[in-house]
Amino acid sequence: MKILRNIIEIDDELCNGCGECVPSCAEGAIRIVGGKAVLVEEKFCDGLGACLGHCPTGALRVVQREADDFDEAAVEAHLASGGGPKECAQAPIHTACACPSAAVRHLASETPEGTGEDIASLGRPGNRQARLSNWPIQIRLVPATAPFLKNADILVAADCTAAAYPDFHQVLVRGRAVLLGCPKLDDAPGAVRRLTEIFKTASVRSVTTVSMEVPCCGGLSVIVKKAMEAAGVKVPVNNVLIGIRGSVLSQGMEPPVPQTGGPADSRRAG
Repeated sequence: MKILRNIIEIDDELCNGCGECVPSCAEGAIRIVGGKAVLVEEKFCDGLGACLGHCPTGALRVVQREADDFDEAAVEAHLASGGGPKECAQAPIHTACACPSAAVRHLASETPEGTGEDIASLGRPGNRQARLSNWPIQIRLVPATAPFLKNADILVAADCTAAAYPDFHQVLVRGRAVLLGCPKLDDAPGAVRRLTEIFKTASVRSVTTVSMEVPCCGGLSVIVKKAMEAAGVKVPVNNVLIGIRGSVLSQGMEPPVPQTGGPADSRRAG
């Protein structure tokens, strides 16, 4: 029966699919479907808003509208069938409980998969080891509150660099939290906003930017610089430039960004 009551409303535009709201809902009323948080059924939501404080983008809010009445018996049946927050939080990332591209995972303790030297050896152990220690890795999908960002050295890399630089894992990824993006095709203002949130929240120790020598990739270091200025933090930055043939063309440390901000330094492209 529909009644006028408080219930959660999810802004699809603001939701980034991070899944942090899922385990905070004791009734299992929220799931990640198609990369977005959705209300499973109105009758599962008690309208108390326990999930609100866990959303890094402000996509959740409590509204008053006509909705199915909260059904405690239905919630118990839902939880008993495996739809609860504990099960969702521990479920494999391919299940309906988590978006495969956004479920936060710390990979440092996981056994690396085989990394063969050619296609025929895929799946068998090779001489090189994967060094990725976090998931997700796309800038727009990484919540500022992700535990792997806390006091971390982070790598902000143009996604093409992973394919171009042969020692990407061994030299650049190792010991760093990885954030990937494309300064040309991605939403640059959105990347600035997300990195600003990260710099404000995570107490990042250092940043290494890695970009390609092509002109469209030069905006990556500018995005990082703008985010630091907006966050008002001082973090040392090492800019690495990779050639299209896979060589390191240059690298250099920038001085910490002043807290008061200033004109962007356009002399360094990446």
